[in-house]
Amino acid sequence: MHPLRVAIIGGGPGGLYAAALLKRLDPTRKITVWERNTPDDTFGFGVVLSDETLGGIEHADPEVYTALQQHFIRWDDIDIVHRESRNTSGGHGFAALGRKRLLEILHNRCRNLGVELRFDSEAPYPAWLAETHDLVIAADGVHSTTREAYAHVFRPHVTTHHCRYIWLATDFAFDAFRFEIAETEHGVMQLHGYPYAPDASTVIIEMREEVWRAAGFEELDPQEPIESCAKIFAEALRGHPLRSNNSAWTTFRTVVNERWSHENIVLLGDAAHTAHFSIGSGTKLAVEDALALAACLEEHPDIPSALSAYEEERKPVVASTQRAARASLEWFENIALYLDQPPRQFAFNLLTRSRRVTHDNLRLRDARFTESVERAFGCPPGTPPMFTPFRLRGLTLRNRVVVSPMDMYSAVDGLPGDFHLVHLGARALGGAGLVMTEMVCVSAEGRITPGCTGLYTGKQSEAWRRITDFVHTQAPGTAVGVQLGHSGRKGSTKLMWEGIDEPLPDGNWPLVAASSLPYKPESQTPRELSRAQLTDLREQFTAAAWRAARAGFDLLELHCAHGYLLSGFLSPLTNRRTDAYGGSLDKRLRFPLEVFDAIRGVWPEERPMTVRISATDWAEGGTCAEDAVEIARAFAAHGADAIDVSTGQVVAEERPEFGRSYQTPYADRIRNSTGIPVIAVGAISSWDDVNSLILAGRTDLCALARPHLYDPHWTLHAAAEQSYDGPGVVWPAPYRAGSRRPQTGRTDAPKPRLTLGT
Repeated sequence: MHPLRVAIIGGGPGGLYAAALLKRLDPTRKITVWERNTPDDTFGFGVVLSDETLGGIEHADPEVYTALQQHFIRWDDIDIVHRESRNTSGGHGFAALGRKRLLEILHNRCRNLGVELRFDSEAPYPAWLAETHDLVIAADGVHSTTREAYAHVFRPHVTTHHCRYIWLATDFAFDAFRFEIAETEHGVMQLHGYPYAPDASTVIIEMREEVWRAAGFEELDPQEPIESCAKIFAEALRGHPLRSNNSAWTTFRTVVNERWSHENIVLLGDAAHTAHFSIGSGTKLAVEDALALAACLEEHPDIPSALSAYEEERKPVVASTQRAARASLEWFENIALYLDQPPRQFAFNLLTRSRRVTHDNLRLRDARFTESVERAFGCPPGTPPMFTPFRLRGLTLRNRVVVSPMDMYSAVDGLPGDFHLVHLGARALGGAGLVMTEMVCVSAEGRITPGCTGLYTGKQSEAWRRITDFVHTQAPGTAVGVQLGHSGRKGSTKLMWEGIDEPLPDGNWPLVAASSLPYKPESQTPRELSRAQLTDLREQFTAAAWRAARAGFDLLELHCAHGYLLSGFLSPLTNRRTDAYGGSLDKRLRFPLEVFDAIRGVWPEERPMTVRISATDWAEGGTCAEDAVEIARAFAAHGADAIDVSTGQVVAEERPEFGRSYQTPYADRIRNSTGIPVIAVGAISSWDDVNSLILAGRTDLCALARPHLYDPHWTLHAAAEQSYDGPGVVWPAPYRAGSRRPQTGRTDAPKPRLTLGT
């Protein structure tokens, strides 16, 4: 059944556009929109819409599209102004108009179609509307009363963030989308500004909560902070004042709902989800929701299946947008980390902050700007950032690509065999600057599974020497590193493909850990390590490091992540000790630092050491980003040359926030808080991602795992796809003939020109 009686709560762009679409699709529908404000009331000033959204509007309702076209202000440039340096990037393609004008267009369209608009009127209670209408669309905004009335069904999660901001306007038009940074005596403030009319611009002023309070904006009369901001950004505003429209300082709230519909009630726009204004997606998402909802109601035979299809279609799109918005939001929250970056790098970093605009994408938009950033970074002509060298102590890596440690579970009694030779050898031939082993265990009892490799016997050291010799001989210029670790409470488990983290059915060995806590309820319970056992373990690490040096490894990484033994000391969720090795972070660091110092004492001085950490436990009360910064500082103070920044796998009840490059913000935070070199990991899947992260200064090296399982020659192919042929990557002589893409079947055949009758 298609809905004939439709109630819409909220007269913003999303609700109005949904009303117009549904009425246009079926003129017999009775559609009523309730809006608590008057027709002339609006909050905010300009609205930015993407070409993609406009294309959807043009296809669905040409009349609305034509009306919008008459009022759009279009521009291509983004200006970034920081420390008296202005960098401009072009080719971005924006379109904006006044929010009031947008609402007028939608009001007129709804009236012409016969939609009933009830202004200055609170909507009846949603339960009553649901009984008296076929469909209820809740488009009542971020503070949705409908969502709250059915919170037990929609299960909303609302996150409040760390910045205060206010929507304002000024009476002249910027000639670009302008980001301006002001370093005041109270802290960093930023301006986001863009034109929405020939003589008007939206201006958003944003700063962290503590800066807002330090400036006294909380106590001042509402107009005074606005006047103060006009003075701070006087040059950007060309001396024009700022004006408000019942504007108030607020904090952004990210809204996520587990469900978007309940029986015949459905959420739309900000009621269902929010995305930070810095990527300009609020109105865009609401309008796209309306388009999708209208289409699903047409395509499906009944309301329940239509609403289910609407959620299925929109949720992944919105989740992706929210991830990008969260990355952008957090970048601005932490903007103080980047203030000392060179101006061009700072601008590039800002432009790529959401991870949606990338190095390659920006080069297509504005090659001149991107090349200027590359030159400032130190890229030789024609050299992508990923193929620039990087030095760690006495080791110079010829490019920034690392084959991440990946457990293969293919050893017998800890001995690496032919599989490991072929696996690591193939990836070394594939062009990466550094190839890492899996976690190599320091004792038989320290293995994760019976298939894990070790370095606790001379025979194992000799087997590893065979592999390092192959890499150094057959892939000269490629470095090979060893990752040393101990499984701790996560040991004595099945091979990954037989049941990850599941205990062995038989043949178990005893486990030890910082505290006597099983990883899962069904896991084996470890013994808490005694002082004497800590000494023995330190010696096991030292002996393994000595064997690793003899085996010819170029770099050693100490594994202090993922809930294994040393990670178990670092996390407050797994370290419940009451002695000198438990309690405060300084005490939890004590044993991992003792192990690091012992290894550094036997590891050759010219060879670098790195440390892998879990920068967050993804669990309440666990390690957080601030802790990770202090952990990195501590290891660097003891001689670590870089920090390999991973996350999670410390406790079974973790709740990770997966997504593309989802772990890289933690590497970014450490690098730009401390200046310590970092290795970024975590769903980095393309060479474009690597170039973007390196050039933005968010990491020094990028470690990739799954891409190297899919393609052992990933780095060589990345060079070929970028038409790069230089010292940053070298094709092995036997493979050189494959350095160009193979030809494929012709796809550019002439298309038919004439249609002849019979």
